[in-house]
Amino acid sequence: MSKTLFFDFDGTIADSEQGIVNGIKYMINNLGVKELTAAEYRDWIGPSLAYSINKYFPQFDEKGVRHAIHLYQDYYNAQGIFELQLYKDVPETLAKLQDEGYQMAVASSKPEHMIKRIVEHFGMNDLFTGLYGASEDEKTRVSKTDVLAYAIKQTHADKNQSLMIGDRFTDIEGGRNNKVATLGVTYGFGDLAELRKAGAARIINKPTELDSAAQEILA
Repeated sequence: MSKTLFFDFDGTIADSEQGIVNGIKYMINNLGVKELTAAEYRDWIGPSLAYSINKYFPQFDEKGVRHAIHLYQDYYNAQGIFELQLYKDVPETLAKLQDEGYQMAVASSKPEHMIKRIVEHFGMNDLFTGLYGASEDEKTRVSKTDVLAYAIKQTHADKNQSLMIGDRFTDIEGGRNNKVATLGVTYGFGDLAELRKAGAARIINKPTELDSAAQEILA
């Protein structure tokens, strides 16, 4: 069975800060709640929207959280979804990994339909055997643990020959909870301390190190 690489998307494949932050600002403006600092906005990139809304605005009940998510999606679906760019060297590195025989899939906390639109926009469909994300209601399958479990099942991946790659603690926790090895990347939105604390098996600083790290971990 092939070795399988599961990639987070935001902060791992693409720098999507602009679109996500603009969507959060649109949501906050319409909710009439306090503005956040630049660092706080960046902290939203990676975890699910519901997680971050509960973290920063605990006054919202479940209905309020749903309303906030819909506001964000109104902006993101219309405009923010393509306010992003691929990280330098990522397309070439992914093509190299594919040539080496790895099965690759996306496992993102973004709603699945958004991931599919973005990957198609960049002409990257042929690089991945599957694109997996949060359920459309962002409720029944939201956490990286749940998304990765779903992705593993759909790809029929061997957990012992699989690797979860991401930039935030949620990616590492998702891998650990599914008994899958993990690789943290610092070029995204997390940092070395966060990834170490989450328990990443190895941490790299640039996309060109993905190949050697994957070989070492899945030797």
